[in-house]
Amino acid sequence: MKLLTVTTCATLLYAAVVDADQAQPRPDPKPSSAVLEVTPQLYAYTTELLFGEVWKRTELAPRDRSLITVSALIANGQVSALADHLKLGLDNGLTPSEISALITHLAFYSGWPNAMSAAAVAKQVFIERNIPDEQISTPAGAALTLDPDSEAKRRAAVDAGVGGVAPQLARYTNEVLFADLWRQNALSARDRSLVTVAALIAQGQAAQLPFHLNRALDNGLSKAQAAEGVTHLAFYVGWPKAMSAVPVLKEVFAARGQG
Repeated sequence: MKLLTVTTCATLLYAAVVDADQAQPRPDPKPSSAVLEVTPQLYAYTTELLFGEVWKRTELAPRDRSLITVSALIANGQVSALADHLKLGLDNGLTPSEISALITHLAFYSGWPNAMSAAAVAKQVFIERNIPDEQISTPAGAALTLDPDSEAKRRAAVDAGVGGVAPQLARYTNEVLFADLWRQNALSARDRSLVTVAALIAQGQAAQLPFHLNRALDNGLSKAQAAEGVTHLAFYVGWPKAMSAVPVLKEVFAARGQG
């Protein structure tokens, strides 16, 4: 991939932005003309590298890229960029009920205030898209089934490690987080794992990552998809957090014989 020089493409890029601004509004998280005027090199990286290359890589589907991008933005409380990425997510195949479930899921992994702020942004997007309430609610169907042996081991670990110090936290972890939230069928187990891993990386929570990365792989995420997820997230959470996640991926892959 060869980046065009800013001096040769700035005029063309600016014209494209002006045309886009005058065209019919559409979901487009690319930067505005103001970014081109203030930081032309950043504009070039954004249009040519991030959206011109990274988002087009086939190792992750566009829907998955929207899932982890929206998760990272919510986890870090970056609501200013959320509306455009929610619209892009809808265009990439995310359903309103999946977005609703994602926000609820992340309340437990990034805090209630971040989720509440995200819900307000999602409401405006749903209104703009004329999405009816019935498309937002959890679809009918049986709850997801979790592996009994894995859940028994997880519960025992929570009881042993947390129960003696914070028994109510252990109870909520076992009875609400895993026995209820993780079984809701608005998101698949694989998608809940992908959302959780993305949020942990976004927040720099490496200590929590091994358990959830293993869970993600058990739930159907491939090694290649996990690696591509970290690569994608580097652009949204910063290189330091992505690089800090790499040793965890390496250790988990090696332990599973996938190194």
